Amino acid sequence: MHNSEDVLKAIRGGLIVSCQALENEPLHSSQIMMRMAKAALEGGAIGIRANSPEDCCEIKQHVDLPIIAIYKRVYGTSNVYITPTIEEVKKLLPAKPEIIAVDATKRERPDGKTLEEFLEEIRKIYNGLVMADISTFEEAVEAERLGFDIVSTTLSGYTDYTLDRPRPDIELIKRLKDTLNVPIIAEGNVETPPLAAEALKAGAWAVVVGGAITRPQLITKKFVDAVKKVVL
Repeated sequence: MHNSEDVLKAIRGGLIVSCQALENEPLHSSQIMMRMAKAALEGGAIGIRANSPEDCCEIKQHVDLPIIAIYKRVYGTSNVYITPTIEEVKKLLPAKPEIIAVDATKRERPDGKTLEEFLEEIRKIYNGLVMADISTFEEAVEAERLGFDIVSTTLSGYTDYTLDRPRPDIELIKRLKDTLNVPIIAEGNVETPPLAAEALKAGAWAVVVGGAITRPQLITKKFVDAVKKVVL
């Protein structure tokens, strides 16, 4: 699926499952993430979000769903780590992802380039959809102005200037729906099916759910925390 309009139609109103496990997590493995993506497909997911060239390539070979590709890399003290530079974009290209997502917050990028310069670099080497992971209303508006194809609320509540925002930020989705023309993806602590439905009702084009489905250590902890509160 390479036509951008077809990709957007395919994900509309559905659930995208984020299949990620970092190096310090028990399920860190491209094979395991591919199987997670297969399970998500069986459950009715209409897209996958995945991290790293290796995971994206492995998933793409075995799971016939649109993929949102990211590559998390930490550069020194920079807080921008979701596909932060053009080097990460280049490494994702062999996976042929339908969408590449990048940090589109107002924070300084590790290479010192502006978001506008970064997007121009991406457009020169990649013909697919580019998604802006934002944390505020203003960042979303700016991302659309610059020419991003999709805006996602991924980083609302995670930047140092949005820590007081609710997760997921339903009100932000509503404001963006009334303002933007590009599709809005809801992402970030969508922990229950009712929250996913609420995000769609608020105006999200699609919803991304990650930890609540694909991080068993976090799911287990929620149960353990609940059990510990019971006084026997």
